[in-house]
Amino acid sequence: MYGLADCNNFYASCERMFAPDLNGRPVVVLSNNDGCIIARSDEAKALGLKMGDAYFQQAAFLRQNNVAVFSSNLELYGDMSTRVMNTLKSYSPATEVYSIDESFMDFTGIDPATLRDFGLEIVQRVKKNTGIPISLGIAPTKTLAKIASKLCKQYPKLAGCCYMHRPEDIEKVLRRFPIGDVWGIGRRFEKKLLAANVATAYDFTQLSPEWVRLNMGGITALRMWKELRGEACIGFDDMPQPKQQIRTSRTFHNDVSDYGELHRNIALFTATSAEKLRKQQSVCGEIRVFILTNRHRPDKPQSYENALLKLPNPTDSTIELVKYAGKILRDLYSKGYGYKRAGVVLSDIRSNEGVQINMFDPIDRDKHTRIMAVMDALNKTYGRNKISLATQGATPPYRMNREHLSQRYTTSWDDIIQVKAM
Repeated sequence: MYGLADCNNFYASCERMFAPDLNGRPVVVLSNNDGCIIARSDEAKALGLKMGDAYFQQAAFLRQNNVAVFSSNLELYGDMSTRVMNTLKSYSPATEVYSIDESFMDFTGIDPATLRDFGLEIVQRVKKNTGIPISLGIAPTKTLAKIASKLCKQYPKLAGCCYMHRPEDIEKVLRRFPIGDVWGIGRRFEKKLLAANVATAYDFTQLSPEWVRLNMGGITALRMWKELRGEACIGFDDMPQPKQQIRTSRTFHNDVSDYGELHRNIALFTATSAEKLRKQQSVCGEIRVFILTNRHRPDKPQSYENALLKLPNPTDSTIELVKYAGKILRDLYSKGYGYKRAGVVLSDIRSNEGVQINMFDPIDRDKHTRIMAVMDALNKTYGRNKISLATQGATPPYRMNREHLSQRYTTSWDDIIQVKAM
């Protein structure tokens, strides 16, 4: 049996943990630079607020409806996530952290007759240890466990744990479960399946394996089909897999027209991505840079530019990657535009072991490796970007707009919660 533990409205729950007066009040959390809504409490959802709504367009509505607004406090959310995951690990022989607020659990060897009570114990323990409510779905496959966890949110009587194991119960659920909500079904496949009169997860299980393989891209879709039919075939990994693409981007507080400022931002984004690349012991063979104007300002000239550069040799060197990113930016940038967002994407990622290098490569790669190791070690000890390339500038080129930022209650002595005894 597999479990999927999903934190309920995680970012909003983190904020409520340290402000109990927010319970019952609508809460939203904003993206970087307070750009758009990225998390909502149930009360905020009931008001009709959508993921991705621009904050400046909803600001008046939020005030009128007494909605609590928070800037993203990623340091707090990351620490609370670690606390939740550590509690889950104490209950399972293996866990697989799927995202900041989700984790798969392996219940192999646990008596199936006790799993419902065991699941309720986990839900209660996480709430007691962290204050974060979770929905725990338990089922024979990972795909079914994801569905079971969603049922917890729909049916409060389940008390946070749905143990879905009897074939007749699974069929009953699948007959009513929209195909578009199944884990792994994207918008493209949803449209194709709806066109083929496949509206529910159960309809999907009634297709032939040949149809699934032919029309949905092969083995991955076939595994999903088998999982919905109760056959576990998506592997369990208790170690995170290396990312196949690393992206760093930001929406700026103000439009950026100056090339020098834009260049410093791109250099910083590239350096951040390169650090992540080295952390997972990988190199990349491609780098993409993109810059775009403010789509919410139709009165200004609009532009979206991006370009991909295939590197002559795979690398993880910040020195190299910043140089390539700057070369791309020079070709993309145009005067007269105010750029609102920019970013860097590293792709064609592979292990840094056994990399084949062009025999005419002019770069001293051993020297680059040593420099990067020292840079990473110093930045880890003294703080990010304490050691950086001159191209990045002496200070961060951007100013984050976080007017609604809460305290770092669990990671900073200066922000530790204060209790007053009367």
